[in-house]
Amino acid sequence: MTSGPWLVQALPSLLFGFVFYYPFFMAWVWMAGGLSHAWAFERKDDVETDPLLALPSRPFVTVVVPCFNEAPHLREVIEQLMRTRYPNYEVIAVNDGSTDGTGELLDAMTLEFSRLRVIHNASNQGKAVGLNTASQLARGEYILGIDGDALVDPNAIAWMLRRMLVSDRIGAVTGNPRIRTRTTLLGRMQVGEFSSIIGLIKRSQQLVGTLFTVSGVLAMFRRRAVLEVGFWSPDVLTEDIDISWKLQLLGWRLRFEPRALCWILMPETLRGLWKQRLRWAVGGIQTMLRITPSILRLRSWRLWLIYGEYMASVVWAYAMAIVLLISAMRPLLPQESVWHSTLLPHWQGTLLAMTCILQMLLSLWIDRRYDRDLMRYFAGTIWYPIAFWTITMTTTVVALPNALMRRRGKRAVWTSPDRGVSDVS
Repeated sequence: MTSGPWLVQALPSLLFGFVFYYPFFMAWVWMAGGLSHAWAFERKDDVETDPLLALPSRPFVTVVVPCFNEAPHLREVIEQLMRTRYPNYEVIAVNDGSTDGTGELLDAMTLEFSRLRVIHNASNQGKAVGLNTASQLARGEYILGIDGDALVDPNAIAWMLRRMLVSDRIGAVTGNPRIRTRTTLLGRMQVGEFSSIIGLIKRSQQLVGTLFTVSGVLAMFRRRAVLEVGFWSPDVLTEDIDISWKLQLLGWRLRFEPRALCWILMPETLRGLWKQRLRWAVGGIQTMLRITPSILRLRSWRLWLIYGEYMASVVWAYAMAIVLLISAMRPLLPQESVWHSTLLPHWQGTLLAMTCILQMLLSLWIDRRYDRDLMRYFAGTIWYPIAFWTITMTTTVVALPNALMRRRGKRAVWTSPDRGVSDVS
């Protein structure tokens, strides 16, 4: 028997195996990594400890808040920043051509808060340009970027600096975002996502010394590192993913600090969630396509693991789409076709569902010390894996051709925020 017919016969089983065992395997990897990180690094840490007392020095920090049409949330955000316990900081808010009164509100607040400076861009330039402009005018050697709807914990700057000052080679530290929007099922499901998916992934990746991204909603950068990589790229939809990889390719290290909290708004409509996740998917693929030549060099071997995992997730999305398409066409296929037997899961589906429930429970248990109300959302979050896989599959399938066709150099500018989180197009 030749290899050709054998491969044709085995292809359905291989496709089915990859579709259902890839997320199963990665779930156990993330659980093992998250639990190991919690045991090794978080078990002995007291979240009630005053981080200011543990700092070897108190360097000047510039907090940058890029804004586009954030008037409904901005006063709350700025007032919360002014409650920061770290004493040595300034705030630069960048009004990026807003049309809803954001600029006027910021000007009024400069009369109330001496730490606040405001930059007005005449037109919509995009978040990356706002970050770049503020960074060049910043007085701090450390730059903390936050979103225009993020409520930063008063101790967040101190916790992030504590991690940053461990080594001169740490280029950026990302914090631990918590979801504020918990009144709907979609909002409560994302509470679990930020723990079970994002939180466990960051913990697991930190164990191997690399991170896929520092979350742009709360991330501190060493100004020297930002200068070395040429600032944020204005033509990438996810500027945080892009700068994360540029930093690591030049040898800078990234770190995750779970005690650095901020509270953010997330979409509570399917339309808003789709727009956000499509942007994340297109931006992620954009970055991966750009850095592929650099990744293939031997000196980048430390990044191969997370690069390969991301690329495997893109392949998984297309494989899953194919499985669903073939299953829908099954009644039209001839009986003797190797594709006629159903590709939908049987006991494998039950095993995968139980694994996801365990993953959700473990992640909420780990993060409960930072957000004491988390466990009450377990019942609402157990449904998230189905929604997560569905939206990840569809946005990735749509994002790949969009990223391939997107013209390099096209500016990624803001559109009106959907329920508070700013989108770009």
